Amino acid sequence: MKIRSISIFILIISFIVLTTILTSCSNPEKEAAEHVKSNIKTYSYVWDEIMNKGKLDMFNDTYFTKDVVMHTNPDIVGIDSARAYYANYLTGFSNIEFTIVDVFGQDDKLVKHWRFKGTHTGDFFGIPATGKTVSLDGTTLVRMSNGKIAEERDFYDNYDFLKQLGLIQ
Repeated sequence: MKIRSISIFILIISFIVLTTILTSCSNPEKEAAEHVKSNIKTYSYVWDEIMNKGKLDMFNDTYFTKDVVMHTNPDIVGIDSARAYYANYLTGFSNIEFTIVDVFGQDDKLVKHWRFKGTHTGDFFGIPATGKTVSLDGTTLVRMSNGKIAEERDFYDNYDFLKQLGLIQ
């Protein structure tokens, strides 16, 4: 009877140890997917708040790296410069509708397909208001770093944009 009790005890302990080992094993694919999901959630939230709600104060070191780079011509470097750059969109356009059509990623890289709609009712990088409504689609390549936006490169049809503003034929 004693040997049977010891055998059952060893079996129970073995089961507990095995269960603990199996449940504590990491799942790299799941962790990677959760990392990308978290980056997408943060990224989407930040740009919705900035573009649709006009919250330029979102440009801070909670959401952006201090040396964030926005690849424009010339490149914009740093949180304050990025805030000043995007302020042109918020003062230049009213009725802004900024939509993230699709976003996906791998590791710390994201790709965003976006749509921007607005009416040019204010100064936009020195261009006086035209009263024209624009609708643009574009893509942004993004690099995140520790859950913060570190780098962006936008691609869109600038010719079409200027045409919609009535600045070129």
